[in-house]
Amino acid sequence: MVVIEVKVIPDSDKNELAKEDSKVKIRVKASAEKGKANQAVIKLLSKYYNISKSSIKIIKGKRKKNKLIKIDLKDTK
Repeated sequence: MVVIEVKVIPDSDKNELAKEDSKVKIRVKASAEKGKANQAVIKLLSKYYNISKSSIKIIKGKRKKNKLIKIDLKDTK
């Protein structure tokens, strides 16, 4: 299990993940309404780590740009 700090930038031109110091910056096309950006973040992280979406959980900051995300890396696809 890993816990990462993430800064999410919704309404971006493309979906991308970039590491910056101790944080990960994630840009998603989805808007920050009704959890769409959070779903896009989980989907992007699941592809990046090659794990199922159920292995990723937002543990802090569900309604904020800065989030703590728990990833269970044991559950690979």
